[in-house]
Amino acid sequence: MFAIRTIRPVVVNTTQSVGCQNRNYATLKEIQLRLKSVNSIAKITKSMKMIASTKMNRAQRAMEVARTFGSTQTAFFTHADTKQTEDGNTLVITVSSDRGLCGGIHSSVSKFSRKIIEGKPDSQVVVLGDKAKAQLSRSIRENIKLSFNQIGKSIPTYNEASSIADVVLKEKLDFDQATIVYNYFKSVISYEAQTIPAFSDDVLENLQEFAFANSIYWGLVEGHAAEMASKRSAMENATKNAGEMIEKLTMTYNRGRQAAITNELGKKGCDFPI
Repeated sequence: MFAIRTIRPVVVNTTQSVGCQNRNYATLKEIQLRLKSVNSIAKITKSMKMIASTKMNRAQRAMEVARTFGSTQTAFFTHADTKQTEDGNTLVITVSSDRGLCGGIHSSVSKFSRKIIEGKPDSQVVVLGDKAKAQLSRSIRENIKLSFNQIGKSIPTYNEASSIADVVLKEKLDFDQATIVYNYFKSVISYEAQTIPAFSDDVLENLQEFAFANSIYWGLVEGHAAEMASKRSAMENATKNAGEMIEKLTMTYNRGRQAAITNELGKKGCDFPI
């Protein structure tokens, strides 16, 4: 007699495979959504970079004109042997804007202004722009006497500078000398906080008012050019970082998709009878 052997069918546990497969699909879906989100961000930052580049070119042209007038004025008072008083009351005018997304452009003038106040605690402060006002209010709120906003939307004009100077002078702030803190435009990737002295003239009051407004205008326009350059660099870096993230996510997605396909083929291969 022949022995009858019973061949037991091999039972494959597909529950774990299906669960793993579903997790793979879920992960791939998440990566797809994240890729879509990062791509959208990259498009926005790239557009903002192009806009900032256009504004920076215009701002540079206006800055060259303002710098010429400002430097000529400073040279005039220097040759006239006009000097600031060392022991008089000081008015610090901090030039910033209302807009962000431009690196440390506002922190630069805020830190420089605080440094001046540390040396002269009784100095009065006038802030141009909400960004620097928020930063300075944390430490020297009591020194801030005036503030202006709606600054930085476009290239500053001399009329705006004259209006600011007029308000400051009409407020009858008691000061013997004024120091304007602004960001000096060094290059498209570099700026530095510097000061512009506002000289006084006891004989020619009109000349004093004109020089005061002209110095404010110089600081506004130069600071605006530095801000646009900083914003362009910030958007360029953001676009670059988004591009690197897209590459990593794409690579991760492709690897996950390949693994899911391999698992699917392996599962189908087990269904064929031997």
